[in-house]
Amino acid sequence: MSQFTTTLKTEQIGKWQHTLLADLVLADEEQRVITVPAGFVTDFASIKVLHNAFLFILFALVSGYGNYAATVHDFLYTTGQVSRKEADAVLYRALRAEGVARWRAWLFWAGVRLGGASHYTKTPASPGFFTPGDR
Repeated sequence: MSQFTTTLKTEQIGKWQHTLLADLVLADEEQRVITVPAGFVTDFASIKVLHNAFLFILFALVSGYGNYAATVHDFLYTTGQVSRKEADAVLYRALRAEGVARWRAWLFWAGVRLGGASHYTKTPASPGFFTPGDR
């Protein structure tokens, strides 16, 4: 089972933006460690396009949950280090590691699968993954 090995420490820098004050580390059950570096900027799980009735209902059901997992997911989407499908799978596992109920984690997952494509970066940036023993 995936688990977070550090605590999420952020500072709000804008209406929707938060910057990490320390690394956030997820030991993913797929035998890798994902490190989101201090200084990374996240908007957690905000949905900026709420004119769609489905997205509004989805946002209402997931709002306030999963900040740890959403930060990892934002990092994966921003850096493009894994496929979009794998980034979304990591989101689901991270939500469960954070204690989010299965049904709510599934709604998060479904929401990013349906509406996340335009936010995904396909060009890999700096590494943030380590297999056990790399560090």
